[in-house]
Amino acid sequence: MKTVYERPKVLTDEYMKYCGGCGHGIINKLIAEIIEEENLAEKAIMIWPIGCSVYADRYFNVDSVCALHGRAPATGTGIKRALEDNLVVVYQGDGDMVSEGMAEIMHAGIRGEKFTVVFVNNAIYGMTGGQMAPTTLMEQKTSTSPQGRSADNAGFPVNMAEIIGSLHGCHYSERVAVNSPANIRKTKEAIRKAFKYQLDGKGLSFVEIVSPCPTGWGVSPVKALDWIGETVLNQYPLGVFKAPKEGE
Repeated sequence: MKTVYERPKVLTDEYMKYCGGCGHGIINKLIAEIIEEENLAEKAIMIWPIGCSVYADRYFNVDSVCALHGRAPATGTGIKRALEDNLVVVYQGDGDMVSEGMAEIMHAGIRGEKFTVVFVNNAIYGMTGGQMAPTTLMEQKTSTSPQGRSADNAGFPVNMAEIIGSLHGCHYSERVAVNSPANIRKTKEAIRKAFKYQLDGKGLSFVEIVSPCPTGWGVSPVKALDWIGETVLNQYPLGVFKAPKEGE
């Protein structure tokens, strides 16, 4: 019998601790597939954050570093500048990046650091109890906004792909999602492009991925996927917000 698909060898046999229906497992698999397909296992260095993906250094057969809360871009900066020929991937969630680490990612974009950022946006603090994050939607209920997010108390959601895309040091910024097979395919190609731009020596490449958090949202995995399509993408529309011109 012909094998049509198998687990990427870049992934270990470690049991993943992500909740049922979480998008991190899908995203981890896509990254592993690309690293394997492009023969990058010996060059890849993953920078993991504090958050749901903090255990992911156990899931990948590549070099990994776990950064302090919000500081993954600073760690990625040092590693990429020291090892220019390596593929450095900074992986962050919305709490880690947009709250604790907002200054870090902004200045990495301003400086045009030549690594790739994979930003997982599930509009909530997933690991620590479902608190409101900077990316939480208006009127969305969380453990710290039981009546729903209001502008008077918490301001407005932060659209990172647009913000980073506006910086001169950003070479590529796109928002994708993992709520359907078609969108998962587009997510894989966006990550692949971001890796290519980095290896070509370009500026910051940024991929924001809208991802479900059924546990934090208090819904079933199927409802979480529906809610992304029906509601979340109204705040976070998919698309390319910065792309190189032809020949760049």
